[in-house]
Amino acid sequence: MENEDSFFTNPMVKSFYKNHIKTVLTRRNTITGVMYKDDPTIMAWELMNEPRCPSDISGATIHVRTSISFIFYTNHLLEVGLEGFYGVSSSQKNPNNLLDHGTDYITNNQIREVDFATVHSYPDQWLSNQNNDVQLDFLQQWIYNHIVDAQKALGKPIFFAEFGKSLKQPSFNVTQRDQLYNAIYSWIYRSVSTGGAAAGGLFWQQLVQGMDAYKDGYEVILTEPSSTVRLITGQAKILSIYRSR
Repeated sequence: MENEDSFFTNPMVKSFYKNHIKTVLTRRNTITGVMYKDDPTIMAWELMNEPRCPSDISGATIHVRTSISFIFYTNHLLEVGLEGFYGVSSSQKNPNNLLDHGTDYITNNQIREVDFATVHSYPDQWLSNQNNDVQLDFLQQWIYNHIVDAQKALGKPIFFAEFGKSLKQPSFNVTQRDQLYNAIYSWIYRSVSTGGAAAGGLFWQQLVQGMDAYKDGYEVILTEPSSTVRLITGQAKILSIYRSR
């Protein structure tokens, strides 16, 4: 390949990707014997984690529709795996107004076969030179924009698929991480309780004791008591109670 962006245009690489999808979908669960494409315990498929194609700021080159055509019929939901960056028409909503990600939250998710949108939230990375208050202000607007656009422009649910604050940041403290979690959880609950587009969220990342090799600074270990774990537990209980009504 000439560069990383060739992943989306090189015919041989595209065929490798197609074969990869076929191999995964037709693999049989070694316990149940059910093919993954038919497995009722799978909720959704993600085309790719955080696809980007900076050489085309329109977002068209990531070829979401072409990728979807590789996935033959399943009973599962489908999402792209986007971080939520906007394209040319809404670049002011991006961190630092940047437009070099090569994706478009609106057009890439408007494709009919895409069932729900995803958003990632890492203000500590995107606005690393700003203080915690500025990062939180950005986060609040980032979440609001995506929920509104999911409702009005997409007409689809939105899932906050990754968020966190790294303990490896020099200024890290647990209170600031809790503020980020609480902001996202509050928006999700507000949306769920009013019939909005936000459907849930997954923090990055949950580990268990003994997985030190996987620690990247964002890890949360639920068996190690902390205020963050209490926030996670509380959110799960609140949503469970609400949805059981």
